[in-house]
Amino acid sequence: MKTFNDYINDKHTKLFEETGTFFAFSSEQFKEKSKPGVKYADCGSGMICPKENVDKLLEGLKQARIEAVQEDLEENGKEAIIKRELMNHECFYTND
Repeated sequence: MKTFNDYINDKHTKLFEETGTFFAFSSEQFKEKSKPGVKYADCGSGMICPKENVDKLLEGLKQARIEAVQEDLEENGKEAIIKRELMNHECFYTND
């Protein structure tokens, strides 16, 4: 069974390419990836986006999540998703 990340990663990658979004965790990384003359916004957690594309990025992230959830539900169903997430968080270990 695919994980939720399998449903959303490609959507995020495409969106980041379309909006010029990248991740930088230091000034050096920012200098390497930024383009001269472009004003950037810090979107949190190291995500940097040109200011002109922030609204498109935020709406795209919201839409990607909605689509990924729908695909996951259609392919796996609610019960299987719940079980997958419980297994992922090791909820069935009792240490008996």
